[in-house]
Amino acid sequence: MDPNEFRRLGHELVDWVADYRERIADYPVMSRVEPGEIEALLPAAPPRQAEGLADIAADLERIVLPGITHWNHPGWFAYFPSNTDLSSVLADLVAAGLGPQCMSWQTSPAATEVENVVIDWLRQMLGLSVAFSGVIQDSASTATFCALLCARERTTGFGQNRGGLQAEQAPLVVYASDQAHSSIPKAALLAGFGAEHLRLIETDEAHALRLDLLDAAIRADLAAGRRPCAVVAAIGSTATTAVDPLAGIAGLAAEHGLWLHVDAAMAGVAMICPEYRPLWEGVEAADSLVLNPHKWLGTGFDLSAYFVHDPEHLVRVMSTDPSYLRTAQDGRVRNLRDWGIPLGRRFRALKLWFLIREYGVAGLQERIRRDMDNAQWLAAQVGAEPGWELLAPVQLQTVCLRHVPPALAGDEEALADHNRAVAERINLGGRAYLTSAELKGRQIVRVSIGAQATERADVAALWDDLRAAAT
Repeated sequence: MDPNEFRRLGHELVDWVADYRERIADYPVMSRVEPGEIEALLPAAPPRQAEGLADIAADLERIVLPGITHWNHPGWFAYFPSNTDLSSVLADLVAAGLGPQCMSWQTSPAATEVENVVIDWLRQMLGLSVAFSGVIQDSASTATFCALLCARERTTGFGQNRGGLQAEQAPLVVYASDQAHSSIPKAALLAGFGAEHLRLIETDEAHALRLDLLDAAIRADLAAGRRPCAVVAAIGSTATTAVDPLAGIAGLAAEHGLWLHVDAAMAGVAMICPEYRPLWEGVEAADSLVLNPHKWLGTGFDLSAYFVHDPEHLVRVMSTDPSYLRTAQDGRVRNLRDWGIPLGRRFRALKLWFLIREYGVAGLQERIRRDMDNAQWLAAQVGAEPGWELLAPVQLQTVCLRHVPPALAGDEEALADHNRAVAERINLGGRAYLTSAELKGRQIVRVSIGAQATERADVAALWDDLRAAAT
């Protein structure tokens, strides 16, 4: 493809994306295709001769769109907000067009230095002190894995340079709440701690980690000759957006020498609004912190922000120094390949740079506050409606609810079936999409508010649909 053909087709596809965004509300939010339906529209073997891309827009309509679940739809209330603002779409286009490999400063100086600046802009927006240094990772799962690797190496005095965990005389232990995201157990397993040395601590009625049980678990492990290593605090747990008592956890971590990692994957975005920062009081004591601008803020997936207090420790754990990667600038610059697991890095920082410049801090704060207000409005409707109940405090933008018909009260199995059916009716209706989950033996319907296009009218329409589906 020459530049002229690229220009023609590029304009056509930009128009196609713009048209799609204009008509996105006309689609059923959840894709209705059956398994294998998209595959059946594709040839089983690759084309032997060049086809060109002349018909690509038509094929996107015919093949791809039917199999897309529309995360940017105004009726999106499932999982978590994952907005791809159009500024981020343009940034991805530019990054792909430039095609840089951003593993070190020398391989593309702009990629490193733009990332240095915009990640520090984000630090300032969150109200974090200059004691934190940041880097962009692909996802919170990767960042949490990095955190537990760093915790492991601090506790063992860089045992990876000797015999690793296999040479340690006492097993290392990781602690988190029983509402922790699945990436925390996964990271603990991959980092070699072992399932037997992961403690998922029981939570209270607000689904936050209980400090008394954490303290007891740490002391029991010490008494048994094990070595407490790390604790992960959730600021906005996955199922209910519960908030762990971070200041108290930080006190226990300091007392026992544990690495404190804060998982604020979605909820951390809310901290660009100063009024919500009390939710993570004590965050300055964290050794590491992760939040996802690709959730709720507006940058397209993937872009996760990872902040640490000791970047030299992170680099020591992650770095490799083969001769073919050395440059004359080493020692004077950040080589971001040494700040995470992959050697190769994309120019993700462009997405955050475009977004912040497009809206400014005030514009991004306005949208977060809108979503918080809409969540409180829905919570008020649920609380005032007979037969409906909230199953978790609404501290952020997620509302956890269920319908309890008098005839089913007390029968948890029947209530679970009923509420799963309510959610399914909503999803098959096409106007909205939400997810359900099990919370301590009770089936809940989760309403996660935060799609960029979602306004109060969309939330009100969902509430009408929920009541209709329940009857």
